Amino acid sequence: MEKTIEKEMIKTINPTNGKALNSYEYFTDDAVETTIKKSHEAFKSWKTKSFEDRGKIIKSIGKELLNYKPELAELMTNEMGKLLKQSQQEVDLCAGICDYSADNAAEFLKNEERELQDGSKGIITYAPTGVIYGIQPWNYPSYQVIRYTITNLMAGNSVLLKHAANVTGTAKLLESIFTAAGLPKDLFSVLLIDHDQSDLVINHKLVRGITLTGSPKAGEIIGEKAGKALKKSVLELGSNDAYIVLEDADIELAVKTSVMGRIYNNGETCIAAKRFVVVEAVYDQFKEAFVNAMKALNMGNPMDKDTKLGPIAREDLRDTLHEQVEKSIEHGAKLLCGGEIPKGEGFFYPATVLENVTSGQPAYDDELFGPVAALIKATDEDDAMRIANDSRFGLGGGIFSKNVEHATELAEKHFDTGMVFINKFGTAYPNMPFGGVKDSGFGREHGGFGMKEFVNTKSIMIG
Repeated sequence: MEKTIEKEMIKTINPTNGKALNSYEYFTDDAVETTIKKSHEAFKSWKTKSFEDRGKIIKSIGKELLNYKPELAELMTNEMGKLLKQSQQEVDLCAGICDYSADNAAEFLKNEERELQDGSKGIITYAPTGVIYGIQPWNYPSYQVIRYTITNLMAGNSVLLKHAANVTGTAKLLESIFTAAGLPKDLFSVLLIDHDQSDLVINHKLVRGITLTGSPKAGEIIGEKAGKALKKSVLELGSNDAYIVLEDADIELAVKTSVMGRIYNNGETCIAAKRFVVVEAVYDQFKEAFVNAMKALNMGNPMDKDTKLGPIAREDLRDTLHEQVEKSIEHGAKLLCGGEIPKGEGFFYPATVLENVTSGQPAYDDELFGPVAALIKATDEDDAMRIANDSRFGLGGGIFSKNVEHATELAEKHFDTGMVFINKFGTAYPNMPFGGVKDSGFGREHGGFGMKEFVNTKSIMIG
């Protein structure tokens, strides 16, 4: 039945100056129902296409993303505040995902043959399942969408998107780009809906899978709803990634990389470097250089080339971040730099470093989504690894050491995370799996693994 209560419009705000950008109307329930049905109808035709035919269109999407790069990058920066250069890098990554997926889907999803015990033949095939519903966050407005959309389209599924409200403009522009690239109508649809309507989508009989990137709390809610509806889900949630600095580390490299790992995307990245666990032998050396580097960062308009740190995406998010910093200090953390909300327009927060960070403080226990670093002193390597794993999260982490072979062994056998970076910081690579363990969620994206999350692994036995 059609809702009669009028809802407020979705409004987007530029975090650099706090001014309104645009407004959008929510879908009616009837429009949601129609969109889902059209998506399913589009799937029925799309699933019959060859990988080659799908790949041509997916590569066309990659090219169209690059054609729209100036407009798309500027819109992302205006909507959520990332540096313009980083918005441009995001578009390049999205185009790379399109090419990689188009080039490799046929290999990842090819049939496998096996001889059965009775001598007969078995075939394993990966069949598309239908409509896949994605609930995505604002911090990488294009990449988060492309990450799950392109792999599922290559697998033969159709896609629905509920994007974060503050990047609605990016969602709508991506929809236009997909259309301009020649993607058949209704295979990718943006839903402008509220939480109640989202529940209707999750429970809809034509929706076959749910993928969420968001906070652990959102993961609990969506995971429960998807499980109750008996729908397959992938949850990519938050983290509090630890970067270990060992005694034999290149300190200059460790400092430079750690600063970038903490402030990239204004620090609003699930896989950002957040806790810096430094062995006692080099702690003071690292601390001095790291704090000086964080203090020196130029905070300002993300459109300016000289800016290294832009605003937090929303005012409420900045308030939450500041509360976490203050609470950490109340519970014993020591403020080394930053930690004060600046005066003036926009939602800026300075690069901040805390030390004496211990369990019981938000800086140790929780995810701080912004440019706030936690310095933790470890007695030795074993203690550093213990501290790194002493977290309810398990998305990523890092190790700085000149002994790469030993660091690799630590990463393989002892780091309890889905991803580990050695002597570097990175976010995502199209050919490497992305995802975590513990409260950081489950399921994988990228590297071919994402293509198999929402397909039917079907066994065919031939007598």
